[in-house]
Amino acid sequence: MSTPARARTARRSAGVAAAAITACLILASPASAHVEVESEGARALAENATLSFSAATESASAGINKLEVFLPKGITPADVTYEEGPEGWKFAATKEGFTVSGPAMAVGEDAAYSVVVRQLPDAKSLVFKTLQSYDDGRVDRWIEVEKSTGGGHGHSAPVLELEEAAPGAELLTPSPSASSAPAAPSPSTPPASETAAAEPAPSSSATATKDEEGSSLALPIGVAVAVVALAGGLWWFLKRRGTGTA
Repeated sequence: MSTPARARTARRSAGVAAAAITACLILASPASAHVEVESEGARALAENATLSFSAATESASAGINKLEVFLPKGITPADVTYEEGPEGWKFAATKEGFTVSGPAMAVGEDAAYSVVVRQLPDAKSLVFKTLQSYDDGRVDRWIEVEKSTGGGHGHSAPVLELEEAAPGAELLTPSPSASSAPAAPSPSTPPASETAAAEPAPSSSATATKDEEGSSLALPIGVAVAVVALAGGLWWFLKRRGTGTA
């Protein structure tokens, strides 16, 4: 093969290689964005474990403003407390996990925060499915679970691998939840027993007062009747006397 032909072949090979590398980078860039969870020395049944989450941004025009986490089996929202996160962000428990949200991060900036879990469950790994929201309404769903047969997904959920439980470690009593607490009676509708207690029965003094009022009323009526009868008798007597005299 002549020298010019070899040069053309080399240039063509270099171009193909460059195109392949570029394609790989383009295809790999979306997968580089993800949510991860870490915990130093994490092991099953560990108490007061600090979990650190990091969420990489995928948007070139909006900032992350909310992360919603769905807790794995064995951890309840009552078991989780907020430790730290982006400035101005707040923690809120949900029915199935928790949210961390606040002012949107700067465009292109990742979000990181940490929570403390009362006790990790007795498991080999924990999956924390996460919804990542942006201030333009976009939501990235990091909820897919990798299959044991191999091969991750484009939006895999963050997974925390656990070591075996320490010797003697035991499962703690479940944390009390708001739903398990006895409901307080409404102030506008007190219990029947309290209502009955709030309405005292008529006292003997009240009864006596009523009797006295009745007696005091009967006395003047009796006197009036007697006066009328006396006046009538006197009139009849005088009338008869006048008739007899005439």
